[in-house]
Amino acid sequence: MEQEKAPDIKNPKALLFSLCFVLMFSVMNGTMFNIAIPDIAVAFDLLPSQVSWVMTGYIMIYSVGALIYGKLADTVAFKTLITFGLTVFTVGSLVGFIAPNYGFVLMARIIQAIGGSMIPAIAFLAPIRYFPKERGKVLGIISSVMAFASGIGPILGGTIAGLLDWQYLFLSSALIIVTLPLLRKNIPDEDTSNLKLDYFGASLVASTIVTLLMGITLSNPFSLIASLLFAIFAYIRMRLAKEPFIPPHLFENRNYVVAILTGFISVSCLFGLMFTVPILLRDVYELSTLQIGLVMFPGAMSAALIGRKGGSLVDQKGSRVIFAMSLFLLMSGLFIVSSTVGINPVLFSFMLVFPMMCFPLVQASGADILANILKNNETGVGMGVFNLLNFVSGALSGAIIGKILDVFRPDEAWNILALSGSSSVYSNVFLICSLFILIGLIFFKLLFSDTETKAPY
Repeated sequence: MEQEKAPDIKNPKALLFSLCFVLMFSVMNGTMFNIAIPDIAVAFDLLPSQVSWVMTGYIMIYSVGALIYGKLADTVAFKTLITFGLTVFTVGSLVGFIAPNYGFVLMARIIQAIGGSMIPAIAFLAPIRYFPKERGKVLGIISSVMAFASGIGPILGGTIAGLLDWQYLFLSSALIIVTLPLLRKNIPDEDTSNLKLDYFGASLVASTIVTLLMGITLSNPFSLIASLLFAIFAYIRMRLAKEPFIPPHLFENRNYVVAILTGFISVSCLFGLMFTVPILLRDVYELSTLQIGLVMFPGAMSAALIGRKGGSLVDQKGSRVIFAMSLFLLMSGLFIVSSTVGINPVLFSFMLVFPMMCFPLVQASGADILANILKNNETGVGMGVFNLLNFVSGALSGAIIGKILDVFRPDEAWNILALSGSSSVYSNVFLICSLFILIGLIFFKLLFSDTETKAPY
């Protein structure tokens, strides 16, 4: 495939650094607040179901926003989107820092999500637009930053909340604004095309996602039914609108559908791993929050270190080969973790390296596959759907695994190599995830065509 000409960038290294810096802040903002939820509940005398909206509300707005920003990125200049997003995010952070009551905390998180959801959309689109010759390597770096930030976030959040107070998590998030001058200086000037956004179609898609996430996180069947109805209306609108919010022909390309579904399976299992491990370490090993962060730290570091090399392999060997390889490694890593649950926590920490190092490989190769498939003028919305499914997968895997841990406590592990006892349920969860990755790998190998070409529309 002929490489597209990259726009003139004054300082590519500075642009990449600022993109990674702003992405790290965004990802840590989510994981840091997981640590702060108990403190917020105590501060405002809240029930668990009430304080959970600090995360639930953020995820709902963030996931929808990532799709909308992706759509806007096809026609609106990146400088405009970045300036708007970072400014709004910073305003939300400052509102949270001075929040006098829980209502203001929720409002702050929603404002943060409205601005912050710009970041993953731009972070995955910028390498495609500005670094076409090193796209795989840059996507690998971006993905490794995401994985590292996910691991370091709880440690940093616990330290800030412990030494100062949970409000200072908002203040630390506001520091993201320091990257704006550097980003604006290094992003090329671009024109904003005539923007024709299908607002009705966008509202139907947003309603579908919000009700789906509410149904998943709150176990509300009425929300799930409403989500199905909204999805039907969104599909009808997609077919009837002259310029639909999501072009229906995206889903007529088999390679695109196979890639996003396989990515959804793999990211669900990765998020499921990161959701389950802290619970496992508290339940089985009785570790403190700081100790949990330290156990997960080697895995986060391995992901950070492997990202650049893995991204370079995408450029050298092709995204299809690396994606299949990363699925095989992830399947093997989850099986290793399933087999070693209950052993010494220091040794278990190093077992976590095997699946966690696959995070940047899966993300970078998956994003590069989509970049090869999508037309240039629809990369934004196509990658927006990819980002949307990533966030939905996190909510879905967390809700399902949470329910399993609530009601299913077997005494025997299904994995014959694993220890039985209190750790059996965790071993079984990781074994199931490993089998799902195997199914995804087979699905990808059988249905994804050998040629990586742009979609024919």
